[in-house]
Amino acid sequence: MRRFLLALGLLFAAAPAFAAMQAKPVEWTQGNDRFSGYVVYDDASHALRPGLLMVPDWYGVTPAALDKAKQQAGSDYVVFVVDMYGKGVRPADDKQALAQVQTLYPKPELMRARMLAALEAFKAQAGKVPLDSTRIGAFGFCFGGSSVLELARSGAQLAGIVTFHGGLKTASPAAPGSVKTPLLVLNGAADESQKAAIVPFEEEMDRAGADWQFVNFSGAVHCFALETADKPGCKYDPRAARRAYAMMHAFFAGRFALRE
Repeated sequence: MRRFLLALGLLFAAAPAFAAMQAKPVEWTQGNDRFSGYVVYDDASHALRPGLLMVPDWYGVTPAALDKAKQQAGSDYVVFVVDMYGKGVRPADDKQALAQVQTLYPKPELMRARMLAALEAFKAQAGKVPLDSTRIGAFGFCFGGSSVLELARSGAQLAGIVTFHGGLKTASPAAPGSVKTPLLVLNGAADESQKAAIVPFEEEMDRAGADWQFVNFSGAVHCFALETADKPGCKYDPRAARRAYAMMHAFFAGRFALRE
């Protein structure tokens, strides 16, 4: 009996080494710039699964972003955490984060190029991780939500794109007929930063021929899906977040099912 219990204990002790959430660093380039993100997945199974690009909020690639990637990956997806700023550029506070996004927002073509480079870097992980590179979507938060919308405006064809409280405006609207990826836009109805941009965004997407859905969550302000957000106008809303994540997963499940 003692030997059995010892063997059982050793088995459980060793199990995490064989089945656990993995977060492996990945580097790629776009132009002369180098970027550093992570590919996140559960290695309990070797079965291929769809992939999701995840663009974090304006703080970029952080431990909190990796935790969120693991939560959303679960056993269903491989998640690629996108670096939009460059290797080693990690804002330490709001002032530094603002400085980074202010260099990119006026340059949507650069944002699109960086997103497309990240997409190709993700696809290149096929064969190294359990990724089905024929089924890829994208989602992002705040600045990351703006980034995935620029990916849509680039004409990239993915299974779907979801934005959580992302900025809707762009300095370079999508060309007519150019948006090929279905969109799910999740927005806080009380987000004052986006109210004036909603109708122009919807009109832009109609001209671009997009298949889009726009959801407003009552009472929710900017940052409603970020657990650590607790400032006026940028605050976590657990009810809106719960509903938004459920909508995202239902959206991707439906989109990926069409591509099986």
